[in-house]
Amino acid sequence: MTASPDLLLSPVNHASGDVVLPGSKSISNRVLLLAALARGTTLIRGVLDSDDTRVMLAGLMKLGVSLDRVATTEVEITGGIPFERDDIDIFLGNAGTAFRPLTAALALMGGQYRLSGVARMHERPIGDLVEALRQLGAAIDYLGNPGYPPLAISSAKINAAQPVRIKGNVSSQFLTALLLAAPIYTSRAGQPLVIEVEGELISKPYILITLNLMARFGVVVERDGWQRFTIPAGAAYIAPGLIDVEGDASSASYFLAMGAIGAGPVRVHGVGVNSIQGDVAFADTLEAMGATIVRHDNFIEARGINVAGGQKLRAFDFDFNLIPDAAMTAAALALFADGTCTLRNIGSWRVKETDRIHAMHTELEKLGASVESGADWLRITPPASLAQWHSASIATYDDHRMAMCFSLASFGPVPVTIQDPDCVSKTFPDYFKVFSQLVQK
Repeated sequence: MTASPDLLLSPVNHASGDVVLPGSKSISNRVLLLAALARGTTLIRGVLDSDDTRVMLAGLMKLGVSLDRVATTEVEITGGIPFERDDIDIFLGNAGTAFRPLTAALALMGGQYRLSGVARMHERPIGDLVEALRQLGAAIDYLGNPGYPPLAISSAKINAAQPVRIKGNVSSQFLTALLLAAPIYTSRAGQPLVIEVEGELISKPYILITLNLMARFGVVVERDGWQRFTIPAGAAYIAPGLIDVEGDASSASYFLAMGAIGAGPVRVHGVGVNSIQGDVAFADTLEAMGATIVRHDNFIEARGINVAGGQKLRAFDFDFNLIPDAAMTAAALALFADGTCTLRNIGSWRVKETDRIHAMHTELEKLGASVESGADWLRITPPASLAQWHSASIATYDDHRMAMCFSLASFGPVPVTIQDPDCVSKTFPDYFKVFSQLVQK
């Protein structure tokens, strides 16, 4: 993949205005798969149009799913299992929200499939999910390094007489994949499927998204805390007819942050008090840092300090296990804090689109921050004075969130260059256009 030309961001002083969020990536790819598995027709409105959803849609079409792109953000799917085609190669880019759930669904459905992605996807672990599926009798082989994609899936006899166990401490996407795929088995076998989580489950709000969406498609999962999930015998997906995708709460974090350091007000439309996404809790983080947040049914407004006038956010020491994606925005905001900031319990950053702890450590130092890091933590001391800020060219590691996070550094006193800014196309292709419309010099 060829990198896009660098983007120079001159220093900005203020941010205000309204932004309408694109659809949630997490919800979009879950709903696309659920609609494909469900009996009946579903019209999905507000689907995110980005790299990750395009590879999911392309994969479903290769599988023979009846799919009509009504508009850029509307898709109509007539689903049902098994899928029409069952001996194909599927390329899924770097989309974990597509690769992991499709692996589980195809392993339980039967057929011959080969799943691959970009080089970084082949470095992202999937072994815990594969081992769980093998407990059920699935036939999955590694085509490269053991524990990592690409994968070959073959037909096998699935038996869920015993609970299947899955580790919870690497990625919540593994549990999500098992949950989403489970009704493929229960609808056929007439017996329940029990999933037991080993160890601490990270990123719990993303599991709540999964359970909420499964219920909208007619499957209610019995949950015993965060350790045991039961999909009832006979449970099967039924199309709800119409479903709307919320705006992306992870993307909302960047704009709320702009309001927090650029005086505001910035109003972010598409998420609100009733959002099913855990990342709306980032607004609580901003309040703790000194911003004023007003929550409404369908939008959130942020007002804050003016860092260009010398004001600073309050330093923080927080556990970000529940909102790891939005936590990256907090790391960027540490540049504007009145002291050292610590992010804890972010070990999942290591297996994302890049090793985000390493990436954030490296790029924050370029700007003049003092940074320490460990296996699952990051500590940032901002530049002590304006004179200690350094103009820098920020590497983005083909990671959309790196590019969006470091756009916030332009509220500092020096120019910032963003390398390969088009990497934001993974979730928010128009990000820098929207950013430029909100900020003023």
